[in-house]
Amino acid sequence: MKQAMDLKKQLYAIDGKSYALYKELRGRYQFDQYVLALDRIQGDPFAPPSALSVRIPFKDTGIPRSYTEKKYTRIALQDFLTRRLAAQLENFTFQTSGSGKSGLLTTSRCGQTVLERTACQITEDSLIVRFHAGFPANGRRIHAAGLEKMLFSFLPVCMEKALFYSNMDGRELEAVIFLAEDQHAIRRELKKRNLAAFVADGSVLPRESGISDRPMKDSVAFSAPDRLRVTIRLPHRGEVSGMGIPCGITLIAGGGYHGKSTLLNALEQGVYNHIAGDGREYVVTDDSAVKLRAEDGRFVKDVDISLFINDLPNGKDTGCFSTLDASGSTSQAAGIAESIEAGSRLFLIDEDTSATNFMVRDAFMQEVISRSKEPITPFLERAGQLYEQAGISTILVAGSSGAFFHIADTIIQMDCYRPADITEKVKKLCEKHPLSSGGTIPLFALPRSRRIMSWPRRLEQEKKKHKPLKVRLHDKDTFSIGKETVDLRYVEQLTDVEQTQSLGRLLLYGLEQLTDGRRTLPQIADQLDELVRGQGMEGFFSGSPVCGFAAVRRQEIFACLNRFRR
Repeated sequence: MKQAMDLKKQLYAIDGKSYALYKELRGRYQFDQYVLALDRIQGDPFAPPSALSVRIPFKDTGIPRSYTEKKYTRIALQDFLTRRLAAQLENFTFQTSGSGKSGLLTTSRCGQTVLERTACQITEDSLIVRFHAGFPANGRRIHAAGLEKMLFSFLPVCMEKALFYSNMDGRELEAVIFLAEDQHAIRRELKKRNLAAFVADGSVLPRESGISDRPMKDSVAFSAPDRLRVTIRLPHRGEVSGMGIPCGITLIAGGGYHGKSTLLNALEQGVYNHIAGDGREYVVTDDSAVKLRAEDGRFVKDVDISLFINDLPNGKDTGCFSTLDASGSTSQAAGIAESIEAGSRLFLIDEDTSATNFMVRDAFMQEVISRSKEPITPFLERAGQLYEQAGISTILVAGSSGAFFHIADTIIQMDCYRPADITEKVKKLCEKHPLSSGGTIPLFALPRSRRIMSWPRRLEQEKKKHKPLKVRLHDKDTFSIGKETVDLRYVEQLTDVEQTQSLGRLLLYGLEQLTDGRRTLPQIADQLDELVRGQGMEGFFSGSPVCGFAAVRRQEIFACLNRFRR
């Protein structure tokens, strides 16, 4: 391995020469406290910045080894260190002038959720951090003094202040680890107590704005209704009380703007742990939960939607249904079938973003249009069966149809952001207003997948020309592989652009390594999930040792593959 002084000599040997010669510096260099690796070097000052990494012997950091013994505390520690490094790099970014991205220093920007990222990795013996740097340039010429300042002056300060325990507030780090352990304890209790979700008293659910995920100031703190209040003893915080939502069918009702959707949004994000101060630190949802909605115009390929839709007038086979332009009802039916395959145990649904004819048919409509003329079996009639026969719970927000009251096991009314349990009161009213039977409900049968993963025609042509396929990230909602774009805007539980980046890489791997004309889409999704779980973020993405990838659940892997126009 080369030494730091070797890097400095090489750097000044190419000073003032063509920017492309920076690539000669690629390699690993021993500094006093760490090894610096120049993993990928940009070929132009206006190109995406260079990818660098630093490896430190973990014992040298002074961080207690006990914090890495459990996966969830290790991820919390990595998240903590990534945030510290990002703050330090921010202090020095663009302190070196030049053209293009000269002087840029940055790493992953973490939001309100705690995610496993490639930006920071803790192994058995090392701490590895990854970041980006814009190598300085004068025009398109190498600016050696600028890069020397970045690598030999700025970087050591950033690493020292961000990653070494002697420069941390030990109590602050301990609080991060304790919070992760408390959150994990709540997740265990959900399973023990047959709960779908838990919302602690004092939680702050409203967000700052539609474009900010930070907590809203001066908002109403959550307080659980007495009948639904449960108390959980946590290893560090002690006893925490809050609303325990039991498995089964839960209806969230109330007037407009009273907090129904705000509660549901908090629950859909409760599949992730949140940082201290977020307001939702102790909002925890079954980690397989999926937010479902109608997706007009969605691509659907070979999905069994017969649980909800049969006998279409055009004669299409709903046991293996395909369309390039799904309606609201067929897209929502497909989403449910795909989520069942992904192993989801909890559906989260907002009436406002659902297809009305898919969700419910009132008594008058049933009299006018008989069941024999209606191909849709509404969700109202299937929700109870999904729980009783498949163990899949539903939490549903509804404000317009009283029919859902009849199937709900638990009914919560949101009134000025305060929940009230009105189950007993509403059940008495239901006796006075019975539901029309609407005839015999078709037999319940779980969806069966027949989908074979295949290459789209345009990508197949590029493959035959031996053109390497690349993933191009557009934003949190979309990416493309070659000329094929994947639209994820309605996969609402994606919380970070780095998760979208990961899905792009997973999809590309699935295409190039697993698609053989025989494997079904669920089989490929399962293999991708097993690869990430087995190898971890670093193992799977080892071909690109850079920051910029974040962990995704198997639910999002299934959602991504199903929205790819194969």
